[in-house]
Amino acid sequence: MKLTYRLVYFSGGFLIGIALLFFILSGKKTSCAYGPESRTLKNIKLKQRAFSEETLSVLHENQMDTAAVSTLLEDGDVLFSESNTKLDSCKIYVIEGMISEKNLKITVENCEKTATVMEAKVNKD
Repeated sequence: MKLTYRLVYFSGGFLIGIALLFFILSGKKTSCAYGPESRTLKNIKLKQRAFSEETLSVLHENQMDTAAVSTLLEDGDVLFSESNTKLDSCKIYVIEGMISEKNLKITVENCEKTATVMEAKVNKD
């Protein structure tokens, strides 16, 4: 068989395989959370969230609501150097990011079933 025929058969099969994967996986919520930061944020996002009174008051003073925390969990950065991941029961993570031109930094206590936002700080940059 000539090389051109082999390339045509290969590319045809490859395109059919890609199309099948596209249609099979398009309706599913698949994600690629392989890095430690992505896994941590995904773990916190999937749990039921609670907010301390201090956090709610800081958010309210800066014209933000709990949706800002949800946005931060999508786009924020986990500061592992400031986090305490050595605890057995509930690990404490510090997450930072920009929300509507303000730098929001939260401290999250990540337990088995709930994630509690313990503290929030807002810096206007």
